[in-house]
Amino acid sequence: MSPEPLTAAAAVALAALLCGVAMVRLRQPAIVGYILAGVVLGPSGFGLVGDRNAIGTLAQFGMLMLMFVVGIDLDVRRFAANWRIAVAATLLQIAGTVAAAEAVRPLLGWSSGLAMVLGFAVAVSSTAVVIKMLDGSGDLATPAGRTTIGILVAQDMAVVPMLLFVNGMGDHHGIGAVDALRSLASVAVLALALAVLARRPIRLPLTARLAGNGELLPLVALAWCFGAAALAGVAELSPAYGAFLAGVVIGTSAQREAVRKSAQPLQSVLLMVFFLSIGLLLDIRFIFAHLGQVLMLLAMVTVFKTVLNVGLLRLMRQTWAAAFVAGAALAQIGEFSFLLAGAGRAAHLISAREMKLVVAVAVLSLSLSPLWLAVMRRLHRGAGASITTLRDLAATVAGGVGRRRMMLDA
Repeated sequence: MSPEPLTAAAAVALAALLCGVAMVRLRQPAIVGYILAGVVLGPSGFGLVGDRNAIGTLAQFGMLMLMFVVGIDLDVRRFAANWRIAVAATLLQIAGTVAAAEAVRPLLGWSSGLAMVLGFAVAVSSTAVVIKMLDGSGDLATPAGRTTIGILVAQDMAVVPMLLFVNGMGDHHGIGAVDALRSLASVAVLALALAVLARRPIRLPLTARLAGNGELLPLVALAWCFGAAALAGVAELSPAYGAFLAGVVIGTSAQREAVRKSAQPLQSVLLMVFFLSIGLLLDIRFIFAHLGQVLMLLAMVTVFKTVLNVGLLRLMRQTWAAAFVAGAALAQIGEFSFLLAGAGRAAHLISAREMKLVVAVAVLSLSLSPLWLAVMRRLHRGAGASITTLRDLAATVAGGVGRRRMMLDA
């Protein structure tokens, strides 16, 4: 390798590290810093990384490792006990966001393809960002955290049929019978696996035999993750679906902690590359040229998703406190939104300009979601168990704003 690529790679790693450290010191997830590093180094910044395709493969590996670790961390028994809430909330979220996009489409002059793709993209939240935020705030093991994780898992499962729908619409003939059967089969297999594993953990003799070998165990983790992803790809399903299913299997085995620990360093590196690649997609000039539209959509997405999620969870008899935290945590646009937008672009459902709009709103949503949750979490902690009605919630929000103004005046 010539010195120039090595120099560029070193600069990318250093910039990502510095931006990640800066965000951590500001009590924000490091992944926000990785996105910022991509913006600084990409075409909108210094232009050090001009070709996103050069790191695209590594970015996809990062997505697969993310889904693999999410599957490992999934508590199958708890999810099986509360799957109805997660699935119902996800289906209603998708229906609500698509309906909202279709409702505002005539007013904003959107194409029908953009409304559909944007509705799908907005429905999906960020697994990586939400888990990091809930873990940092100590809410991950609470009822609100468990409900949120269950919804995230259901959303990840819903990505496969949404992708099939987008691809089918791009062919101008809708979803075919084979695509529909494949989608239903993928959901059925995952549901069956969760049901079986919730009753009896699976035994993995070969993995158990290699668990004590520090040199081979990381390769075992990679083999499970990428092998299952490859098999899913051969079956014309999402590779992320296969990686997630492999993680679920590992997560119920006795080797769960050993495999997770061995996979974590590589996951951290690949996840950094993934979020950095997202930052490379952002066009700063486009944002300033369409600042009003971007900010309006960002505010609509954040507020709408929060209100929608809180309302849905309350309808499912969740407490106000749990619904409030979960609704705020799920208010951003997720990693799979870029995948859905890319599929919409490949299927000619959205234009290049509309793709830039989706990316701009999604990146800003991801970047600002820790701040949004921090404000909501402060209100939640201040209110405690006193929030029982909408009037209590409104009084708490007004009180929080008043206290913040007093602190700024002081």
